[in-house]
Order: sequence, then C-alpha cells, then structure tokens
Amino acid sequence: MTPSHHRPGGFVNPWGNGGEDRTALDMLKWMWQRLRTRIPPNPPADAFPRAQPRIADPRVQKGEVRITWIGHATFLIQTSTANLLTDPIWSPRASPVSWAGPLRLTPPGIAFEDLPPIDAVLLSHDHYDHLDAATIRRIAKTFPHVQWVAPLGHAPLLEELGARIVHELDWWGVAEINGARITGVPAQHWSRRFRTRPGERLWCGYVIDADVGRILFGGDSGYGPMFRDIARQLGPFAINILPVGAYEPRWFMKPAHMNPEDAVQAYADLGESGVLVPMHWGAFRLTDEDPLEPPERTRAAWRRAGLPPEDLRVLAIGETLRLNGAADRR
Repeated sequence: MTPSHHRPGGFVNPWGNGGEDRTALDMLKWMWQRLRTRIPPNPPADAFPRAQPRIADPRVQKGEVRITWIGHATFLIQTSTANLLTDPIWSPRASPVSWAGPLRLTPPGIAFEDLPPIDAVLLSHDHYDHLDAATIRRIAKTFPHVQWVAPLGHAPLLEELGARIVHELDWWGVAEINGARITGVPAQHWSRRFRTRPGERLWCGYVIDADVGRILFGGDSGYGPMFRDIARQLGPFAINILPVGAYEPRWFMKPAHMNPEDAVQAYADLGESGVLVPMHWGAFRLTDEDPLEPPERTRAAWRRAGLPPEDLRVLAIGETLRLNGAADRR
C-alpha cells in the first residue's frame, strides 16, 4: 500500500497544506505587507546569549548524552556510540549563492575546526537553511567516513556534494550507525531547491535511541497531528528538540513553521516527557518577528501551560545540555 504522503513524482503532507502551495502572489502580498508595516530591526550579535561548549572528544562515556546547540537547527548530539550533526550550516548565509540571502545574526556556537570526529549527519529536508552545500562539501572532505541520513530523494544531491554513504529514509524507516538507531518520523513541511519542483524530496524529523532514552529532533515543521502519532509509536522522549521560530506573518508561515505556542502544544502531544529544547531561532532572520522574541514567547507559553520550569531548556548558542542515565540535567 502506498503511504498517504507519497504522490507520483514526489511527496505531500497527508494532513493538508504544509506550505508547498504558496504562490508568487502570496510572496508579493507578504512583501507589500512588509513595506506597510515596520518590522523590528535585527538585534546586534551580542544581544544573543552565548555559552562555552562542553564537548566530549572523541566521545561521551556510556550512560551520558551531550547536546550542543550550534545555531538554528544545527546540533552536535553526542552519544556513547556516535557523534551526530543535525542540519549543519556553517556558512555566513542561508542561500544558494554567497552574495545574497539571509545573513547570520550570530557566529556558530562551535567553530568547525573544533568539532570532534563526526560519525553521521542527519538532514531533515533540502531548504538552504537546513541543507547547506558548502557545509556538506566541507564535512565530506574533513570526515570522509561520515554517514549521511536523509529523507527519500536526497541521495543524488548529497552524492553530488561529496557524500559517500547515504541512508535514505521514508517516514518510520530506520538506519543503524555505530550502534545508534535512527528513525525517520513525519513532519509537516515541504521541500524545494533551485531548479526543482515543490515536494520532489521528502522531509522528516528523527528519533535517536540513546543511553538516557530517546531523543526527538523535530526538523522543520508546522503543527499537526503527527506529533501524537510519533508519541504513540516511539515515545516517551528524554529530549524533545522542536522549532519555535520563523513564524510571522502567521497567515503565510503557519502551515510550515510552528510558533512557540504550537511548540508547547506539540510537546504536550508528545507526552510531556523529558525536556523541551527550542531551536530554529537566533541564527538567521527568515521572517518578520523580532529575532529575540521566540525564546521569551516559549517561556510564557510554558508558564501558561503549568509545565515544570526545569523541563524547559532554552539553550544559549554554544551551550551544552548534559544528561546521564538518571536524567541529571547540568
């Protein structure tokens, strides 16, 4: 039976629009709205909190996990069996070209040269702020034995950029890398790069089995019923990494990007277990909200939901979250 997210020549969101049906007219409407509405200016780089990473080199000890936020959707996830990168981008712009497109607001939380040996890279979809060609080439050259995990349809692009071992996953598909079990999970989004059609490649999040429990990396997603499905099939989770930024104007962004209130609801749908780590803010100005607003709105939504304060971990750029087998949070 063909899964409901498959269509001839590509993929769709089975729950309806995930942003793929936006037109040039919608974009013009947004640009016209921007001309008529004063959006907040970009904050200076020093307005974003930063922390010194605490990376284990080469690996963490058994029974421990370390997660370091490098910026946007880029994390270094260290388990006792594998060092993983998610949606890596070290380039100064999220763009197909070096001379235009969104500039970084803040430097990456870890210098590329300071990375430990990388065993695998997890890619959620093909948008330029998540799959950066220059970074992919650099990783492939620096870590020639690295393995790549990506949704269906990405292997030709990654191999063109220098990847050697690519695991393509459908939703609920599994890859085993150095003893780390990685499961692709549904997301509500879309895909497109220059010279491709919307939906040619699949999009997804990931669940990583680790010593402290399961880690959910939500990828890029709007809010949808898939979070309850993920909880039923793979929950509970020790760590929930969910996007909270790039959400205004809401009429344009809602199908593809959660706002903080959506992310807190998604955490509830996932079972309210473990910690919530917000991402997808603070590195690139992609939309109209104040770049410093997402973490404050997330904290406010968290308080309104009556959730334990210690279970919300808004990381500074470069900050490392450490958990051991007893769910110690330091």
